[in-house]
Amino acid sequence: MEEKYPQLTERVQSTFIDTILIIILMFAFASILEKFDNVPDWVRVIMFAGLFIAYEPLCMTFGFTLGNYLKGIRVRKNTDLTKRINIFQAIIRYPVKVLLGWISFLTISSNTRRRAIHDLVSGSVMIKL
Repeated sequence: MEEKYPQLTERVQSTFIDTILIIILMFAFASILEKFDNVPDWVRVIMFAGLFIAYEPLCMTFGFTLGNYLKGIRVRKNTDLTKRINIFQAIIRYPVKVLLGWISFLTISSNTRRRAIHDLVSGSVMIKL
C-alpha cells in the first residue's frame, strides 16, 4: 500500500485553522482575565505565550492539532509511519517551522515524501489518512 502525503495546500489550510483557533483561544483567555481585578502583566504574557508555544508541540505528541484532524493529516516519525513523534521531536519541529515560516515549505516538492525543512530537521513526515 502506497502512503499518501498531503499537498502543500492541505498543510497550509491546516496551519490556518490552527492559527484561527489560537486567536480565538487568546480572545477567550483575555475575556476571562478581564473578570479579575489587577491581573499582573506577567500572568497575561505567560498565558498567551504558553498557549502559542505549547499548542502545536503538545497536540503533535498526543496525535494531531485541530487543523490536522479536520484536514485528515497526521505527523508521524519518518522512520516508522505508524508512530507519532515524541515531545522532543515536536519541540524541535515547531520552532524551526515558526522561525523559517514559508521558507520551510520550499523542500516539499523536492522529495517524494513531501517533507518540509522542519520535517527534515525533526525526523518527521506528514501523512494523509
